Amino acid sequence: MIKTIGIRREDKNEWERRVPLVPGDVLELGDRYGIKTIIQPSKIRIFNDEEYRRVGAEINENLKSADAIFAIKEIPPHVLEHGKTYLFFSHTIKGQPYNMNMLKRLMELECNLIDYELIVGRKNNRLITFSRYAGFAGLIETLHAFGRKMELNGYATPFAEIKQAYQYDSLEEAKNHIRKIGAMISENGFPKELSPLTVGFLGYGNVSKGAQEVFDLLPFKTVPADQLEQSIDKIAADNHCLFKIVFKEEDIVKPLSGTFNLQNYYDHPERFSSVFHNYLPNLKILINCIFWTEKYPRFVTKENLKKSLTLIQKSGIKVIGDISCDINGSIEITKEGTMPDKACYTYDAENDNFVDGIKDNGITVMAIDNLPCEFSREASSSFSGELKSFVSDIITADFREDYNEIKLPYEIKKAIILYNGRLTEEYEYMNQFL
Repeated sequence: MIKTIGIRREDKNEWERRVPLVPGDVLELGDRYGIKTIIQPSKIRIFNDEEYRRVGAEINENLKSADAIFAIKEIPPHVLEHGKTYLFFSHTIKGQPYNMNMLKRLMELECNLIDYELIVGRKNNRLITFSRYAGFAGLIETLHAFGRKMELNGYATPFAEIKQAYQYDSLEEAKNHIRKIGAMISENGFPKELSPLTVGFLGYGNVSKGAQEVFDLLPFKTVPADQLEQSIDKIAADNHCLFKIVFKEEDIVKPLSGTFNLQNYYDHPERFSSVFHNYLPNLKILINCIFWTEKYPRFVTKENLKKSLTLIQKSGIKVIGDISCDINGSIEITKEGTMPDKACYTYDAENDNFVDGIKDNGITVMAIDNLPCEFSREASSSFSGELKSFVSDIITADFREDYNEIKLPYEIKKAIILYNGRLTEEYEYMNQFL
Protein backbone atom coordinates (compact mmCIF):
# COMPACT_ATOMS: atom_id res chain seq x y z
CA MET A 1 0.00 0.00 0.00
CA ILE A 2 1.41 3.41 -1.02
CA LYS A 3 1.87 5.76 1.89
CA THR A 4 1.00 9.39 1.24
CA ILE A 5 1.89 12.65 2.91
CA GLY A 6 0.07 15.93 2.46
CA ILE A 7 1.66 19.38 2.60
CA ARG A 8 -0.75 22.13 3.47
CA ARG A 9 -0.70 25.56 1.86
CA GLU A 10 0.34 28.24 4.37
CA ASP A 11 -2.20 31.04 4.58
CA LYS A 12 -1.84 32.61 8.01
CA ASN A 13 -0.40 35.78 6.45
CA GLU A 14 1.15 36.99 3.22
CA TRP A 15 4.68 36.68 4.62
CA GLU A 16 4.47 32.97 5.41
CA ARG A 17 6.32 31.49 2.44
CA ARG A 18 8.00 28.57 4.21
CA VAL A 19 7.36 24.88 3.61
CA PRO A 20 8.11 21.86 5.86
CA LEU A 21 9.52 19.68 3.07
CA VAL A 22 11.36 21.09 0.06
CA PRO A 23 11.18 19.57 -3.44
CA GLY A 24 14.55 17.84 -3.25
CA ASP A 25 13.57 16.03 -0.06
CA VAL A 26 10.16 15.12 -1.46
CA LEU A 27 12.01 13.46 -4.35
CA GLU A 28 14.28 11.60 -1.92
CA LEU A 29 11.34 10.36 0.16
CA GLY A 30 9.70 9.04 -2.99
CA ASP A 31 12.82 7.32 -4.29
CA ARG A 32 13.92 5.83 -0.95
CA TYR A 33 10.61 4.89 0.68
CA GLY A 34 8.04 5.04 -2.12
CA ILE A 35 6.25 7.89 -0.34
CA LYS A 36 3.76 9.86 -2.42
CA THR A 37 3.36 13.59 -1.78
CA ILE A 38 0.26 15.70 -2.35
CA ILE A 39 0.75 19.43 -1.95
CA GLN A 40 -1.85 22.16 -2.04
CA PRO A 41 -1.23 24.85 -4.65
CA SER A 42 0.14 28.18 -3.48
CA LYS A 43 0.96 31.49 -5.12
CA ILE A 44 3.28 32.70 -2.37
CA ARG A 45 5.24 29.59 -1.34
CA ILE A 46 9.00 30.07 -1.78
CA PHE A 47 9.13 26.85 -3.85
CA ASN A 48 6.48 27.08 -6.55
CA ASP A 49 4.03 24.39 -7.66
CA GLU A 50 6.06 23.51 -10.75
CA GLU A 51 9.14 22.73 -8.64
CA TYR A 52 7.09 20.14 -6.74
CA ARG A 53 5.43 18.80 -9.88
CA ARG A 54 8.87 18.15 -11.42
CA VAL A 55 9.83 15.85 -8.51
CA GLY A 56 6.64 13.83 -8.81
CA ALA A 57 4.40 15.52 -6.28
CA GLU A 58 0.69 15.84 -6.98
CA ILE A 59 -0.70 19.38 -6.83
CA ASN A 60 -4.17 19.14 -5.33
CA GLU A 61 -6.44 21.05 -2.94
CA ASN A 62 -7.72 17.78 -1.53
CA LEU A 63 -5.47 16.14 1.10
CA LYS A 64 -8.01 13.57 2.29
CA SER A 65 -5.96 10.60 1.07
CA ALA A 66 -2.85 11.69 2.99
CA ASP A 67 -1.78 9.51 5.93
CA ALA A 68 -0.23 12.54 7.63
CA ILE A 69 -0.50 16.25 6.91
CA PHE A 70 2.50 18.53 7.35
CA ALA A 71 2.30 22.30 7.77
CA ILE A 72 4.25 25.13 9.38
CA LYS A 73 1.76 27.40 11.13
CA GLU A 74 -1.48 26.65 12.98
CA ILE A 75 -4.28 25.14 10.92
CA PRO A 76 -7.73 26.82 11.04
CA PRO A 77 -10.23 24.64 12.93
CA HIS A 78 -12.73 24.54 10.07
CA VAL A 79 -10.33 22.72 7.71
CA LEU A 80 -9.27 19.98 10.13
CA GLU A 81 -10.33 16.44 9.21
CA HIS A 82 -11.43 13.55 11.39
CA GLY A 83 -8.76 11.09 12.55
CA LYS A 84 -5.87 12.74 10.72
CA THR A 85 -2.30 12.96 11.95
CA TYR A 86 -1.05 16.57 11.84
CA LEU A 87 2.42 18.00 12.25
CA PHE A 88 2.90 21.75 12.71
CA PHE A 89 3.85 24.42 15.24
CA SER A 90 0.65 24.43 17.29
CA HIS A 91 1.65 27.13 19.80
CA THR A 92 -0.50 25.54 22.49
CA ILE A 93 1.83 24.22 25.20
CA LYS A 94 1.84 27.51 27.12
CA GLY A 95 -1.95 27.55 27.01
CA GLN A 96 -2.03 30.25 24.35
CA PRO A 97 -5.70 31.29 24.43
CA TYR A 98 -5.84 32.16 20.72
CA ASN A 99 -5.19 28.49 19.82
CA MET A 100 -7.42 26.71 22.33
CA ASN A 101 -10.36 26.49 19.90
CA MET A 102 -8.09 24.78 17.40
CA LEU A 103 -6.90 22.33 20.07
CA LYS A 104 -10.47 21.58 21.12
CA ARG A 105 -11.43 20.90 17.51
CA LEU A 106 -8.50 18.52 17.08
CA MET A 107 -9.72 16.68 20.18
CA GLU A 108 -13.31 16.51 18.93
CA LEU A 109 -12.10 15.07 15.62
CA GLU A 110 -9.94 12.44 17.38
CA CYS A 111 -6.81 13.68 15.62
CA ASN A 112 -3.15 13.09 16.37
CA LEU A 113 -1.08 16.23 16.89
CA ILE A 114 2.72 16.18 16.71
CA ASP A 115 4.37 19.53 17.44
CA TYR A 116 7.76 20.24 15.86
CA GLU A 117 8.71 22.38 18.84
CA LEU A 118 8.58 19.29 21.06
CA ILE A 119 10.75 17.02 18.92
CA VAL A 120 13.84 16.82 21.09
CA GLY A 121 16.76 14.50 21.71
CA ARG A 122 17.67 12.61 24.86
CA LYS A 123 19.33 15.74 26.25
CA ASN A 124 16.21 17.83 25.55
CA ASN A 125 17.85 19.53 22.56
CA ARG A 126 15.47 20.56 19.80
CA LEU A 127 16.00 18.58 16.60
CA ILE A 128 13.73 20.30 14.06
CA THR A 129 13.82 24.05 14.28
CA PHE A 130 13.93 27.39 12.48
CA SER A 131 15.67 28.95 15.48
CA ARG A 132 18.97 29.90 13.86
CA TYR A 133 17.15 31.59 11.00
CA ALA A 134 15.07 33.58 13.47
CA GLY A 135 18.38 34.68 14.96
CA PHE A 136 19.87 35.61 11.58
CA ALA A 137 16.90 37.71 10.53
CA GLY A 138 16.29 39.17 13.98
CA LEU A 139 19.81 40.50 14.33
CA ILE A 140 19.69 42.12 10.88
CA GLU A 141 16.28 43.67 11.56
CA THR A 142 17.51 45.05 14.88
CA LEU A 143 20.63 46.63 13.39
CA HIS A 144 18.48 48.12 10.64
CA ALA A 145 16.17 49.64 13.26
CA PHE A 146 19.15 50.99 15.21
CA GLY A 147 20.58 52.62 12.08
CA ARG A 148 17.26 54.27 11.30
CA LYS A 149 16.83 55.47 14.88
CA MET A 150 20.30 57.01 14.96
CA GLU A 151 19.54 58.81 11.68
CA LEU A 152 16.48 60.34 13.32
CA ASN A 153 18.76 61.49 16.14
CA GLY A 154 21.11 63.16 13.68
CA TYR A 155 23.87 60.54 13.60
CA ALA A 156 25.23 59.14 10.33
CA THR A 157 26.28 55.54 10.93
CA PRO A 158 27.18 52.56 8.73
CA PHE A 159 24.13 50.80 10.22
CA ALA A 160 21.86 53.08 8.20
CA GLU A 161 22.90 51.13 5.10
CA ILE A 162 21.62 47.81 6.49
CA LYS A 163 18.39 46.75 4.82
CA GLN A 164 15.61 44.70 6.37
CA ALA A 165 16.29 40.99 6.17
CA TYR A 166 13.58 40.26 3.59
CA GLN A 167 15.03 42.90 1.25
CA TYR A 168 18.11 40.77 0.62
CA ASP A 169 17.96 38.15 -2.13
CA SER A 170 19.57 35.53 0.08
CA LEU A 171 21.12 34.98 3.47
CA GLU A 172 24.56 34.94 1.88
CA GLU A 173 23.96 38.35 0.30
CA ALA A 174 22.87 39.68 3.70
CA LYS A 175 25.96 38.27 5.40
CA ASN A 176 28.25 39.75 2.75
CA HIS A 177 26.66 43.14 3.27
CA ILE A 178 27.11 42.92 7.04
CA ARG A 179 30.78 42.07 6.43
CA LYS A 180 31.12 45.26 4.36
CA ILE A 181 29.47 47.26 7.13
CA GLY A 182 31.97 45.71 9.53
CA ALA A 183 34.87 46.80 7.34
CA MET A 184 33.50 50.34 7.27
CA ILE A 185 33.29 50.39 11.07
CA SER A 186 36.84 49.04 11.44
CA GLU A 187 38.20 51.68 9.07
CA ASN A 188 36.09 54.74 9.79
CA GLY A 189 34.28 54.01 13.02
CA PHE A 190 30.92 55.53 13.97
CA PRO A 191 30.08 58.75 15.84
CA LYS A 192 31.94 58.86 19.15
CA GLU A 193 28.77 60.01 20.89
CA LEU A 194 27.40 56.48 20.40
CA SER A 195 30.34 54.68 21.97
CA PRO A 196 30.62 52.35 23.66
CA LEU A 197 28.17 50.57 21.37
CA THR A 198 27.14 47.75 23.70
CA VAL A 199 24.94 44.92 22.43
CA GLY A 200 23.45 42.44 24.89
CA PHE A 201 22.20 38.95 24.05
CA LEU A 202 19.66 37.49 26.46
CA GLY A 203 20.07 33.73 26.14
CA TYR A 204 22.63 31.44 24.55
CA GLY A 205 20.63 28.76 22.70
CA ASN A 206 20.08 28.23 18.98
CA VAL A 207 18.32 31.55 18.41
CA SER A 208 21.12 33.43 20.16
CA LYS A 209 23.76 31.45 18.26
CA GLY A 210 22.14 32.42 14.97
CA ALA A 211 21.99 36.09 15.98
CA GLN A 212 25.58 36.03 17.19
CA GLU A 213 26.74 34.35 13.97
CA VAL A 214 25.66 37.43 12.04
CA PHE A 215 26.78 39.87 14.74
CA ASP A 216 30.25 38.32 14.75
CA LEU A 217 30.73 39.48 11.15
CA LEU A 218 31.19 42.95 12.66
CA PRO A 219 34.28 44.03 14.60
CA PHE A 220 33.58 43.37 18.28
CA LYS A 221 35.04 42.65 21.68
CA THR A 222 33.39 40.58 24.39
CA VAL A 223 32.65 41.94 27.85
CA PRO A 224 31.59 39.54 30.61
CA ALA A 225 28.21 40.48 32.01
CA ASP A 226 29.51 40.84 35.56
CA GLN A 227 32.15 43.32 34.36
CA LEU A 228 29.96 45.52 32.18
CA GLU A 229 29.33 48.38 34.60
CA GLN A 230 32.94 48.77 35.69
CA SER A 231 34.19 48.46 32.09
CA ILE A 232 32.07 51.24 30.61
CA ASP A 233 34.60 54.02 31.21
CA LYS A 234 37.46 51.91 29.85
CA ILE A 235 35.72 51.08 26.58
CA ALA A 236 33.93 54.41 26.09
CA ALA A 237 36.51 55.82 23.68
CA ASP A 238 36.45 52.89 21.22
CA ASN A 239 34.19 53.74 18.29
CA HIS A 240 35.74 51.24 15.86
CA CYS A 241 34.10 48.15 17.28
CA LEU A 242 31.01 46.93 19.10
CA PHE A 243 30.95 45.28 22.52
CA LYS A 244 29.10 41.99 22.96
CA ILE A 245 27.63 40.83 26.27
CA VAL A 246 25.99 37.40 26.48
CA PHE A 247 23.75 37.06 29.51
CA LYS A 248 23.19 33.71 31.22
CA GLU A 249 20.74 32.91 33.99
CA GLU A 250 23.19 33.63 36.79
CA ASP A 251 23.69 37.14 35.37
CA ILE A 252 20.03 38.13 35.21
CA VAL A 253 18.39 36.71 38.34
CA LYS A 254 19.29 36.35 41.98
CA PRO A 255 17.85 33.97 44.57
CA LEU A 256 15.65 35.50 47.25
CA SER A 257 17.89 33.67 49.71
CA GLY A 258 21.05 31.58 49.48
CA THR A 259 23.32 31.19 46.46
CA PHE A 260 22.46 30.77 42.79
CA ASN A 261 21.77 27.26 41.50
CA LEU A 262 20.69 26.79 37.90
CA GLN A 263 18.54 23.71 38.45
CA ASN A 264 16.86 25.36 41.40
CA TYR A 265 16.00 28.32 39.14
CA TYR A 266 14.46 26.00 36.54
CA ASP A 267 12.51 24.10 39.20
CA HIS A 268 11.47 27.04 41.38
CA PRO A 269 11.71 30.32 39.46
CA GLU A 270 9.37 31.94 41.99
CA ARG A 271 12.30 31.86 44.43
CA PHE A 272 14.27 34.29 42.23
CA SER A 273 13.96 37.91 41.21
CA SER A 274 15.28 39.67 38.13
CA VAL A 275 18.28 41.98 38.35
CA PHE A 276 18.50 42.57 34.61
CA HIS A 277 17.23 46.15 34.89
CA ASN A 278 20.64 47.07 36.33
CA TYR A 279 22.22 46.53 32.90
CA LEU A 280 19.83 48.64 30.84
CA PRO A 281 21.57 52.02 31.43
CA ASN A 282 24.76 50.50 29.98
CA LEU A 283 23.30 48.73 26.92
CA LYS A 284 22.49 50.38 23.60
CA ILE A 285 20.93 47.34 21.92
CA LEU A 286 19.32 44.26 23.43
CA ILE A 287 18.68 41.05 21.48
CA ASN A 288 16.18 38.87 23.36
CA CYS A 289 16.56 35.18 22.54
CA ILE A 290 15.50 33.62 25.81
CA PHE A 291 12.89 30.93 26.39
CA TRP A 292 10.26 32.31 28.77
CA THR A 293 6.97 31.32 30.35
CA GLU A 294 4.78 33.06 32.93
CA LYS A 295 6.49 31.28 35.82
CA TYR A 296 9.77 33.15 35.21
CA PRO A 297 10.56 36.75 36.19
CA ARG A 298 10.27 39.53 33.60
CA PHE A 299 13.58 41.11 32.59
CA VAL A 300 12.47 44.43 31.12
CA THR A 301 9.50 45.96 32.91
CA LYS A 302 7.70 49.27 32.53
CA GLU A 303 8.28 50.01 36.20
CA ASN A 304 12.05 49.59 36.01
CA LEU A 305 12.31 51.53 32.76
CA LYS A 306 10.59 54.47 34.44
CA LYS A 307 12.79 54.22 37.55
CA SER A 308 15.96 54.32 35.40
CA LEU A 309 14.55 56.79 32.87
CA THR A 310 17.18 59.52 33.25
CA LEU A 311 20.12 57.12 32.94
CA ILE A 312 18.55 55.25 30.04
CA GLN A 313 17.76 58.44 28.13
CA LYS A 314 21.36 59.58 28.58
CA SER A 315 23.28 56.48 27.51
CA GLY A 316 21.12 53.38 27.82
CA ILE A 317 18.91 51.11 25.80
CA LYS A 318 17.75 52.41 22.41
CA VAL A 319 16.52 49.34 20.53
CA ILE A 320 15.27 45.94 21.64
CA GLY A 321 15.17 43.14 19.11
CA ASP A 322 12.70 40.79 20.75
CA ILE A 323 13.24 37.64 18.70
CA SER A 324 11.50 35.50 21.33
CA CYS A 325 8.45 37.76 20.99
CA ASP A 326 6.46 36.67 24.05
CA ILE A 327 3.66 39.24 24.27
CA ASN A 328 3.92 41.16 27.59
CA GLY A 329 6.44 38.49 28.52
CA SER A 330 10.13 38.65 29.44
CA ILE A 331 10.14 42.05 27.71
CA GLU A 332 6.99 43.64 29.11
CA ILE A 333 6.94 46.36 26.45
CA THR A 334 6.53 43.80 23.67
CA LYS A 335 2.84 44.59 23.30
CA GLU A 336 2.22 42.66 20.06
CA GLY A 337 3.91 40.74 17.29
CA THR A 338 4.63 42.60 14.06
CA MET A 339 5.09 41.88 10.35
CA PRO A 340 8.18 42.79 8.31
CA ASP A 341 6.49 45.72 6.55
CA LYS A 342 5.69 47.28 9.96
CA ALA A 343 8.41 45.74 12.05
CA CYS A 344 8.75 48.17 14.95
CA TYR A 345 7.01 50.33 17.48
CA THR A 346 8.45 52.68 20.08
CA TYR A 347 7.73 52.84 23.80
CA ASP A 348 7.74 56.09 25.76
CA ALA A 349 8.51 55.06 29.33
CA GLU A 350 7.86 58.52 30.75
CA ASN A 351 4.25 58.58 29.56
CA ASP A 352 3.71 54.80 29.31
CA ASN A 353 2.51 54.84 25.72
CA PHE A 354 3.40 53.32 22.34
CA VAL A 355 3.83 54.87 18.91
CA ASP A 356 4.01 52.84 15.71
CA GLY A 357 7.31 52.83 13.88
CA ILE A 358 10.88 53.88 14.72
CA LYS A 359 11.03 57.20 16.56
CA ASP A 360 13.93 59.35 17.71
CA ASN A 361 13.00 59.18 21.38
CA GLY A 362 11.89 56.23 23.48
CA ILE A 363 12.81 52.56 23.18
CA THR A 364 12.16 51.00 19.79
CA VAL A 365 11.01 47.37 19.82
CA MET A 366 11.44 45.05 16.84
CA ALA A 367 8.92 42.25 17.40
CA ILE A 368 8.48 40.36 14.11
CA ASP A 369 6.98 37.03 15.14
CA ASN A 370 7.78 35.02 12.01
CA LEU A 371 11.36 36.08 11.36
CA PRO A 372 12.50 32.90 9.54
CA CYS A 373 10.09 33.83 6.71
CA GLU A 374 12.53 36.54 5.73
CA PHE A 375 14.95 33.84 4.58
CA SER A 376 12.26 31.38 3.53
CA ARG A 377 14.27 29.34 1.02
CA GLU A 378 17.28 28.68 3.22
CA ALA A 379 15.18 28.24 6.37
CA SER A 380 12.86 25.74 4.67
CA SER A 381 15.78 23.76 3.24
CA SER A 382 17.42 23.47 6.65
CA PHE A 383 14.17 22.53 8.39
CA SER A 384 13.26 19.96 5.73
CA GLY A 385 16.68 18.37 6.03
CA GLU A 386 16.05 17.78 9.72
CA LEU A 387 12.45 16.64 9.32
CA LYS A 388 12.80 14.18 6.44
CA SER A 389 14.52 11.47 8.51
CA PHE A 390 11.36 11.06 10.62
CA VAL A 391 8.74 11.08 7.84
CA SER A 392 8.76 7.38 6.98
CA ASP A 393 8.44 6.31 10.64
CA ILE A 394 5.52 8.69 11.15
CA ILE A 395 3.41 7.62 8.21
CA THR A 396 4.03 3.89 8.65
CA ALA A 397 3.10 3.94 12.35
CA ASP A 398 -0.29 2.48 13.26
CA PHE A 399 -2.10 5.15 15.29
CA ARG A 400 -4.91 2.69 16.00
CA GLU A 401 -2.64 0.91 18.47
CA ASP A 402 -2.50 1.72 22.16
CA TYR A 403 -0.25 4.73 22.73
CA ASN A 404 2.18 2.64 24.76
CA GLU A 405 2.53 0.13 21.92
CA ILE A 406 2.89 2.38 18.89
CA LYS A 407 6.20 1.99 17.07
CA LEU A 408 7.63 5.48 16.79
CA PRO A 409 11.07 6.95 17.49
CA TYR A 410 11.47 8.30 21.02
CA GLU A 411 11.85 11.85 19.66
CA ILE A 412 8.51 11.75 17.82
CA LYS A 413 6.56 9.96 20.52
CA LYS A 414 7.62 12.58 23.04
CA ALA A 415 6.24 15.28 20.74
CA ILE A 416 2.70 13.86 20.50
CA ILE A 417 0.36 16.29 22.23
CA LEU A 418 -2.85 14.54 21.15
CA TYR A 419 -3.25 10.83 20.48
CA ASN A 420 -6.58 9.99 18.89
CA GLY A 421 -7.94 13.22 20.30
CA ARG A 422 -6.74 12.81 23.88
CA LEU A 423 -3.94 14.67 25.60
CA THR A 424 -1.00 12.36 26.24
CA GLU A 425 0.19 12.05 29.83
CA GLU A 426 2.97 14.62 29.53
CA TYR A 427 0.54 17.25 28.24
CA GLU A 428 -2.49 16.58 30.44
CA TYR A 429 -1.71 19.83 32.28
CA MET A 430 -3.13 21.62 29.22
CA ASN A 431 -6.64 20.64 30.30
CA GLN A 432 -6.57 23.65 32.62
CA PHE A 433 -6.34 25.96 29.58
CA LEU A 434 -9.30 24.36 27.82
